[in-house]
Amino acid sequence: MITAASLVCAASALSSCSVWDKYILNKRDVPAIPATNKQEKPSAATDNKTTTKPTAKPTTTEKNPQETTTLLPGDREQLAVRKEQKFFTPEEIKSGVLRGDWSIESVLHKTAVGEKAPFLKFVPEQKRIYGNNGCNVINATYTINPADSTLRFGNIASTMMLCHKEGITDTEINVALDAVRYYVVEMRGNDYWVQLLGADHRPVMELMHQNFQFLNGTWNIAAVGSTKIDNPDMKIVIDVDEGKIHGNTGCNIFNGILETDMETPNSISFSEIGVTKMACPDAKGEMELMVALEEASSARAISSKEVILYDSQKKAVMRLVRSTDK
Repeated sequence: MITAASLVCAASALSSCSVWDKYILNKRDVPAIPATNKQEKPSAATDNKTTTKPTAKPTTTEKNPQETTTLLPGDREQLAVRKEQKFFTPEEIKSGVLRGDWSIESVLHKTAVGEKAPFLKFVPEQKRIYGNNGCNVINATYTINPADSTLRFGNIASTMMLCHKEGITDTEINVALDAVRYYVVEMRGNDYWVQLLGADHRPVMELMHQNFQFLNGTWNIAAVGSTKIDNPDMKIVIDVDEGKIHGNTGCNIFNGILETDMETPNSISFSEIGVTKMACPDAKGEMELMVALEEASSARAISSKEVILYDSQKKAVMRLVRSTDK
């Protein structure tokens, strides 16, 4: 998960990186960092003399007579940011915080579709959004005031790829963003929704943020596939906010990464799973557990104490029961 520390790390050319920040930067794209003229590192062939890249002239695209958006050539690559689900607490939601990835569900009462799933990423530390409007990558600043529920987007910029798929166009999404003046947050089922409203307080766009907080905590692994598990030591601990898992196979310790994808409802995946290699007299079910974690692609809460993990074919691969251990 990209943190504020990771962004500081990136901006400092790794000089202030922790081991974890370096790991994150190696694995994930970092949101756009303003382009600067950087000096190339000296090499032995140049006897420590530095060379400076020529200054790129900014190009200015007219948005309207009052506002322009300036992009340097390198900015277009920096706009491409990997979607990364960021979770936050109900208390933050109630206080009006907008954070992390939100799928764009509708625009001007039309279902939002495109060549790619449209989404917005709110980064409150930067007061910026990143995302995709169904075809092109977008980037904008925003100002928000939870006290009066006002929200404005500015300096909206996007790449300029040619889009072919019919449906909600990237232009409509950009126009809707420019019209936003207010916002309303609400819960629908287990998910968070935001209505972005125009000056007349009518919705111009709806956003949805999937809520995976039900996965948080320590779980006993009650079944793998159709096989019941009677080993009380076989457990998994899921930390949704950090995007991490760890647990016990009943013999060995394992850990890994939890990832989500808003393009598919309730979508999850476990990756980079590492396991110790202790020689155990009874490692029954260990291999099946590892395979089930690799195959898991969605999760559904049956109750507050039970969760089922499914594979891509909607077949149950694991049943979890909340542990009473503290």
